[in-house]
Amino acid sequence: MFDIKLLRENFDETKKALSKRGKDFKLESFADLDKQRRELLNTTEQMKAKQNAASKQIPALKKAGEDTSALMAEMKELSEKIKNLEPQVREIDEKLENFLMAIPNIPHETVPAGKDEADNVEIRKWGEPTKFNFEPKPHWDLGEELSIFDPATAVKIAGSRFIMLRGMGARLERALINFMLDRHTAHGYEEIMPPHIANRQSMIGTGQLPDKEEDMYHLTDTDYFLIPTAEVPLTNIHREEIIDGAKLPMYYCAYTPSFRKEAGAAGRDTRGLIRVHQFDKVEIFKLTHPDNSYDELEKLTADSEDILQKLKLPYRVVNLCAGDLGFANAKTYDLEVWMPSYNRYVEISSCSNYEAYQSRRASIRFKDSAGGKPLFAHTLNGSALAVSRTTAAIIENYQQQDGSIKIPEVLIPYMGGASEIK
Repeated sequence: MFDIKLLRENFDETKKALSKRGKDFKLESFADLDKQRRELLNTTEQMKAKQNAASKQIPALKKAGEDTSALMAEMKELSEKIKNLEPQVREIDEKLENFLMAIPNIPHETVPAGKDEADNVEIRKWGEPTKFNFEPKPHWDLGEELSIFDPATAVKIAGSRFIMLRGMGARLERALINFMLDRHTAHGYEEIMPPHIANRQSMIGTGQLPDKEEDMYHLTDTDYFLIPTAEVPLTNIHREEIIDGAKLPMYYCAYTPSFRKEAGAAGRDTRGLIRVHQFDKVEIFKLTHPDNSYDELEKLTADSEDILQKLKLPYRVVNLCAGDLGFANAKTYDLEVWMPSYNRYVEISSCSNYEAYQSRRASIRFKDSAGGKPLFAHTLNGSALAVSRTTAAIIENYQQQDGSIKIPEVLIPYMGGASEIK
């Protein structure tokens, strides 16, 4: 949730900072609501003070033998007025909370200005785009030719924009999941196997709701959702907790399927594994002290890059501009893998620092010392990696002229010793 103190104490600076996102969030409506709330609270407090003074005065008047009926009638009327004002305060509080829920995070000062992905800034590249001495094929054609993709059966079972892997295709996906989890646990992440369903409060805590509710799979007649990413359950592990600051940073990783109503017109994005409604991901998550969260972001991004480097897949890292930044994100690095069928780099991971935005929603706090004031922790999250897109990248970059697929060396032990798919 957006920090209400920033709007109350630094309204103009906050408005300017949010303007980097290129949208008008109508912050003036907050000022009006907050003014109404302060006026109502002030009126209520004055009435209660008068009520308290009278409650002390009445016994003394009675003891002196004076008539208190008029004063008591006045206090009864005052009590009714207070009772009528309290629902108005609650109504404004609810409006303020809904308003703050609809305001995105402030972009970090190192986030470049810009409107969309065209304005993202390349930070570095690793490896060179794959070259072939033959005409390479897209992964969806190779997958069907090798009988490791079965889109027709997936459509029969579920519908369009779903995929079914078979045989060595399924084995490759499983190998990637195990390889990624092994690498991350070796780097100190605790492996978690979370629920694949989350309640509304958990989805609100990470910022998926209310901003992207239309993109989520809402289970009918319940207030549960299929998770769009393991970020949701991992972030909510410590919801409504006060953590011992000595335990920070805390690292978690998890494999889960992810479910999203991916939009988009018919085209290459709707074929194969790039943009589907259900896909596999290995996610890494950090809960950190605010003082070092940006150092931890660099380390988290390096952990995602490590997977691509071990797989020897060419990629680049871009710093997302303010206009392309996610709703809850303060800063994001996208990792983009080289895809020959697109003849360009395609997103395979987003590594983000949310600062205290999610913690404020989910009430995740810590204490630096036993008697210290609870502070909001910073949350960080990264795909490490989107497994289905990694499968697609391997198929395209490791394809051979005879239509076979070489297996990256680090995956051969996970593939039962197989070095190719043919």
